[in-house]
Amino acid sequence: MPWPFSSDSGKDDKDRSGRRSVSWADSLNGTDWQHYKDPRNWLPTVLVTTTALVSLQLYRSYLRRIPGAIHVQPSFFRKRSLFGKVTSVGDGDNFHLFHTPGGRMLGWGWLRRVPEKKAELRGKTIPVRLAGVDAPEGAHFGRPAQPFSTDALAWLTDYVLGRRVRAKIYKRDQYDRIVATVFVRRFLIRRDVGLEMLKRGLATTYEAKSGAEFGGLEEKYKAAEAKAKAKKRGIWGGKPEHFESPREYKTRVNAEEAPSKTGS
Repeated sequence: MPWPFSSDSGKDDKDRSGRRSVSWADSLNGTDWQHYKDPRNWLPTVLVTTTALVSLQLYRSYLRRIPGAIHVQPSFFRKRSLFGKVTSVGDGDNFHLFHTPGGRMLGWGWLRRVPEKKAELRGKTIPVRLAGVDAPEGAHFGRPAQPFSTDALAWLTDYVLGRRVRAKIYKRDQYDRIVATVFVRRFLIRRDVGLEMLKRGLATTYEAKSGAEFGGLEEKYKAAEAKAKAKKRGIWGGKPEHFESPREYKTRVNAEEAPSKTGS
């Protein structure tokens, strides 16, 4: 029945009754495939999509700022490095890094500001532990400091604080620090921070039985340690019978504290 208020209703009924049903195969055969054979019709879309996907992956992997150690993906370990500015030094072998991906090329330091105040930096830095070295222990939790702990801390502070460094990352340790070999440019020469500490007798090579990370530099580190020891530099300057390495110190102190913890 035609709609009473439509002048074209009769014509529409005639058109519908005169249409022929078309099968799916006939519909496909009727498609003008020549249109898709011309690259000008599909290539721009493919290029735009590919560029967008590659840019997104590039940003996620290399240009996105990482605010903390827990945000460092395990897939980055032994494959990636982090570039950033050292904002504080906590001990003789660790510090905090503000990640600045892309460095000055992406505006860090002139277009993009690196925070300086503690309140601004809270929760935005990555704690980094120098791989392969162990500096003398400072006074923590009521424990006495080891000899040369203040020297190691002062040297590391002067060497890296406020400077841009590159950290080749290996893993996250039990304290949620990123263990890394760290490089800094001093007088235009790239220096391995851990190696420089060993040369000056301000640290030992890492002596833990498990979990040690050297990044393939263990022999080089031990050679530098042996040379500093032979020249009696830093921690090696005293009598050998009185020397206690950072690992030995931690083992002894932990053993001394164990009975009190058991008793409590």
